[in-house]
Amino acid sequence: MSHPNSASQSLDAAYNSLVGLAVGDAFGDQFFRLLAQYESPAENRILPPRPWSWTDDTNMALSIYSVLRQDGHIEPNRLAQDFLERYNPSRDYGPALNRLLRETACGADLVQAAKTQFGGQGSYGNGAAMRVAPLGAFFSADLSAVVEQARASALTTHTHPEAVAGAIAVAVAAAYATQLCGSPPPIPREFLTLVLPLIPPSEVASKVARACEFEPGMSVYRVAAKLGSGSKISAQDTVPYTLWCASQQLGNYEEALWLTVKGLGDVDTTCAIVGGIVACYTGQAEIPMEWKNACEPLPSWID
Repeated sequence: MSHPNSASQSLDAAYNSLVGLAVGDAFGDQFFRLLAQYESPAENRILPPRPWSWTDDTNMALSIYSVLRQDGHIEPNRLAQDFLERYNPSRDYGPALNRLLRETACGADLVQAAKTQFGGQGSYGNGAAMRVAPLGAFFSADLSAVVEQARASALTTHTHPEAVAGAIAVAVAAAYATQLCGSPPPIPREFLTLVLPLIPPSEVASKVARACEFEPGMSVYRVAAKLGSGSKISAQDTVPYTLWCASQQLGNYEEALWLTVKGLGDVDTTCAIVGGIVACYTGQAEIPMEWKNACEPLPSWID
């Protein structure tokens, strides 16, 4: 396994993941409209008309990338402040997070308010998982740091143990995909069994364990029926499916995204997660140029 061994290489790895996440997010989001116009657009590989705009998934991942670029680590109040500064309600934030961001004035307020959501249990939505893949790429040389920093990034807005487990699962998957870059892709079950031990005990972990036992060649429709594909917008209904999809096509960005979108559900988020993980392994060069050109550009400061 290879590891980024300098700050610039870590940032390059995070950037690859961020581009994969943004293209996946923008690609997946178009299917909410395509489904109203076509029967089975994913099965028939109907490429959405351009331009493809990205959503809150990418907007919040930009904050993670920005904070890592500036500070080299995640501190929840600092990340929360960046979320607030980049907040744009037109990016389709989930209702609870939308309200949270709209009603708080500073990062510390946001972190405190997140703890009180849902009767003090905190949110177990998939928002912490959808944005975290670049963090896993950045810290891929140190898996304990991946876990610790993914947890810190989640607690900014999502304090329920399932949301935290989902963020850790995605970050660890991205870290392993980064480490494996340049090596032959592992068989799907091997990739999932690498990730599983680092996921905290949770429904997320239990479902990833189930996915490890699925027979090779199981249809994506059966997998979505067994694991969920994000229709409940929860971490436990989203993350296991995305890890399974990423494991099936770790070496092929385009095929990974077409596979993911077939499961329907929360397709912008599932495609963002899978795109962010798979791009860690393939690099940007394997993202179809037509897709990159169709996707809304990332902001100019990123370069």
